[in-house]
Amino acid sequence: MPATLMGCGIPTTPPRHFSSFHQCCAAARSAEVTELRVCVNRSCGKQGSRETLEVLSSIAPHGVSIASCGCLGRCGAGPNLVVLPGGGIVSHCGTPARASRLLADICGDEFDPWRNLEVLSLRKKGEVELEKGNASEALALLNQAIELNPSGGLQFIYKARSAAKLGMGDNDGALEDAEEVCKIAPYFPQAYICQGDALLAMGDLNAAEKAYATALDIDPSIRRSKSFKARVAKLKEKLLVAST
Repeated sequence: MPATLMGCGIPTTPPRHFSSFHQCCAAARSAEVTELRVCVNRSCGKQGSRETLEVLSSIAPHGVSIASCGCLGRCGAGPNLVVLPGGGIVSHCGTPARASRLLADICGDEFDPWRNLEVLSLRKKGEVELEKGNASEALALLNQAIELNPSGGLQFIYKARSAAKLGMGDNDGALEDAEEVCKIAPYFPQAYICQGDALLAMGDLNAAEKAYATALDIDPSIRRSKSFKARVAKLKEKLLVAST
């Protein structure tokens, strides 16, 4: 029976610890990488692996899946991640620059690490403005992010832009962006929550209910979310008014 990396269920024969970052990337390219798994165990977590996971998830191009995993060994040399298929391990991947460079070396010239990091920065700034209630400022930043034509993460940008448009009263635009998210990432529950929010604002209560139900089917855990409960309560209130 083949050995497995602890907590990951990844067969190894045994795992390859490359002597250099570029050596690992070269091997990854030849293996046609489909997934990167980032250790979020205690040691790597203290070294910033969750931040690395977020960056990779935000900018990875279509066809490269990003996931978390348990301990990969080499504790203290993290954050560590494993490149699949092949099982090559990359260590010290603890900065956004390092994470984006890894994707660039794996994906080739079509992935511009600095442009994609700029897109991520714009999106984050837009989300901050959105949280402050500055929808128009958020919209401008998110438009800039989309115009830079990122390699991945468009679902997060369109999701935020949908919320910004909704905050500005552009319900049609919000729905259009939400539907774009559904196309890009059909198994992303937030896509259908955005869709439901736009439909609710437009008064299409049955369609909003269906959208929220789809989000719940994809991720039942959102049932416990305060924000989701508030959405459902608002929908029920409007349905009650409509039925009287």
